[in-house]
Amino acid sequence: MYDRILIPTDGGRKSEKAAEHAIELAAMIDATVHALYVMDLPGAPRTPYIYGDEEEMKEEYRRYGEEVTTELCARAADAGVECVTAIEKGAIHEEIINYANEADIDLIVMTAGYRGKFGGLLGTVTERVVRSSNVPVTSLRMEGVKSS
Repeated sequence: MYDRILIPTDGGRKSEKAAEHAIELAAMIDATVHALYVMDLPGAPRTPYIYGDEEEMKEEYRRYGEEVTTELCARAADAGVECVTAIEKGAIHEEIINYANEADIDLIVMTAGYRGKFGGLLGTVTERVVRSSNVPVTSLRMEGVKSS
């Protein structure tokens, strides 16, 4: 049924809860999990002035992505689940969908995030993935878990 489960992660507590759920499911059905971190690099001209060197910023994003996907895979390994890591650059919802298609993913597991001030207008990443993906999406509502 599900051989490859995608876990998009930003390293936050909500992502950790989705990872926990996906890893438990993968362990039950002998599936492989894919830990995906998307580097949503700011494109505004002001970014280098706020952050400093643009290449340095990209490297920090990449390092952080490696850290969170490696940690996720370590948890999967502890549960006896095979794990693949991936880091992509671009619009988060688009890269999740692209990766799911390219890696022949059977299920995407993610949490429903905070909608924020403009969430009703723009929608969350999860909503965009649910609306646009051909791959089934399990969206977990996380009550009582604050964003990090």
